[in-house]
Amino acid sequence: MGRIDTGNAYDGPDADDGKPLNILLIGSDKGEPQEGQSKKTTVAQDTKADTWPVGKYRSDTLMVIHVPADRSQVFVVSIPRDSFVPIFDAEGNETHSEKINSAFSDHGPLGTLKTVENLTGLKMNHLAIIDWDGFKDLSTAVGGVPVTIPKTFYDPKQKITWEAGDHVLEGKEALAYVRTRYGLIGGDFDRIKRQQNFMRSLMGKMLNSDVSSNPVKLNKMVKALTRNLTVDEGWSTTSIAKLGLSLKGIKTDNVVFMTAPVAGTETIPVWGSIVRLDEVKSAELFAALKDGTMEEFLADHPDLALSDEETIR
Repeated sequence: MGRIDTGNAYDGPDADDGKPLNILLIGSDKGEPQEGQSKKTTVAQDTKADTWPVGKYRSDTLMVIHVPADRSQVFVVSIPRDSFVPIFDAEGNETHSEKINSAFSDHGPLGTLKTVENLTGLKMNHLAIIDWDGFKDLSTAVGGVPVTIPKTFYDPKQKITWEAGDHVLEGKEALAYVRTRYGLIGGDFDRIKRQQNFMRSLMGKMLNSDVSSNPVKLNKMVKALTRNLTVDEGWSTTSIAKLGLSLKGIKTDNVVFMTAPVAGTETIPVWGSIVRLDEVKSAELFAALKDGTMEEFLADHPDLALSDEETIR
């Protein structure tokens, strides 16, 4: 497991501290080096270099994971990668406005952390970066992830036909599922739902007693996760383990997935197609996370939560 210094890294709060946790999860490609950049170095190693390798990495997935103080639920908020927002560098300086996924490409994990904190008004207690191969390896380690595809469609980018029906995905097929965007009516919005749906189903398998109580499967799962995960230096292995134990009894129904409210999309010069977040609703959402009033917020905005599995392509 890789480690990076976020500048605000600290070992806490632990699972038994009775405090809420905010975790920024970044889904990243391993990266294709630009001219003069090393292919062998990792994200963790590149953060320690004199300069960040601009353009080497891409981040198509950004999720804010909020764990309330009582550990009874988990809220996962996806931020669309094309959201047009102010971008901050690793030192916390505002640079310009652009699609939010450029923060990771241009300014690395720290720039992404500062950008998301500015957007949400939430302090990120911890940072986790998972390589796309992590989805592939984890799905294999748990013996496959069940998903339902309601309607057959073709992905021209990956040249895959997704047949309607129930599937158990693992390995490269699981990776293709979470990366599919082309062929979906909603484009990246539908891909976000597929990723959330996959994570919900994966969590169900990880929490399943057949996996969690099987030493062989559990060992494979832990290895698959740590092999593809990078976290901040302040998030100790002990603290991660305590958090896991504190959530041991949680059910997938208690994990609520949603997407930051969107006002619409548009095409602008230079940047092309962008997403405009609904500033009012987004502010209400992030305030509810901060104040611990998510139940009231979701009661007022039930459409923001991820729908049933069967309705997701």
